[in-house]
Amino acid sequence: MWNNRELIYFLTWRDVLVRYKQTVIGIGWALLRPLLSMAIFAIVFGRIAKLPSEGAAPYTVLVAVAMLPAQFIFSALSASSNSLILNPSLVEKVYFPRLILPTSSIITCFIDFLVAFVAVGGLLAWYDYWPDWRLIFVPAFVVLAFAISMGFGLWSSALNVAYRDFRHIVPFVIQLGMYVSPVGFSSAVVPKSWRFVYSLNPAVGVIDGFRWSILRGASPLYWPGVLLSVAVGGVFCLTGLWYFRKAENTFADVI
Repeated sequence: MWNNRELIYFLTWRDVLVRYKQTVIGIGWALLRPLLSMAIFAIVFGRIAKLPSEGAAPYTVLVAVAMLPAQFIFSALSASSNSLILNPSLVEKVYFPRLILPTSSIITCFIDFLVAFVAVGGLLAWYDYWPDWRLIFVPAFVVLAFAISMGFGLWSSALNVAYRDFRHIVPFVIQLGMYVSPVGFSSAVVPKSWRFVYSLNPAVGVIDGFRWSILRGASPLYWPGVLLSVAVGGVFCLTGLWYFRKAENTFADVI
């Protein structure tokens, strides 16, 4: 991977250009998409369902902070799952580590994440709600989100080559995941007896970690859920890498 870092850069830059080519606002969509999603979740769960916020954090900020990692994880899953089947000419005719394709797709989504992070910073300034020292833990949860995205991305991209059914299953999983993850609501509304089972969704630990880090601890951190997210993310990352490398030699023939 390191020896082919220039190829990773080229494919990532290509994905960025293709994604925003012939659009009016260009990379502004990286800001607009999470903001629109945030508005929908805030209206549905905050205004209609009237779910509470946590501490002194405005409900809009509660949703926006959760939208950051959730949007990154599920966007990365969508992009990486199609990274191989959308590049058949590269897979068939050029030799390079196939791992580069899903990796570059995830990095592209990470660029969108960084742009959206700036937007959330502007939202915090608007509400005059600033993080405290816990902000230093955000990079750790970013790494966890990246590992989870990589794990699920490797599995879905490899399975999508052999079984094209996954091309139809993944969008459903993403849509379901956005609503069952604690994006529009706090994890505290989940009954304590179900909290650990709920944390089997690895996105839960990441979202809770972001809220705890950015909202000055107003959102209590459920450490068993975070550790479970680390474990699940690690298992999927390692097994995904194993399965991807195992199936890599068959991609050119099957695709």
